[in-house]
Amino acid sequence: MTLGQKQRRFSIMVAHLIQHAYLLGYEVTLGDAYRDPRSHGAMGESGPYGARKSKHKQRLAIDLNLFRNGRYLTSTAAHEPLGEFWETLGGTWGGRFSSPDGNHYQFDG
Repeated sequence: MTLGQKQRRFSIMVAHLIQHAYLLGYEVTLGDAYRDPRSHGAMGESGPYGARKSKHKQRLAIDLNLFRNGRYLTSTAAHEPLGEFWETLGGTWGGRFSSPDGNHYQFDG
């Protein structure tokens, strides 16, 4: 699968994830999706923040800000229902990382 094909598949997966969040009673706003190499370093390079090989740099990751009843939910546990759903779509959820990043959703393809 080409990078462009992965990006288009990822976009559809994110749409399903957001719809699912609302079905579960959450609201979301969008966090980081693309990290421009001019400010974050090219793939394989370190920048001011983020991993050297961050999927954000390939437009294959997004961070979602999660809300319920107007309250911002920051814990990985709050994202778990969405993370588990994301995994059924074929994605990788940051809540499973060795340093959990619960609001991170990526596609490895």
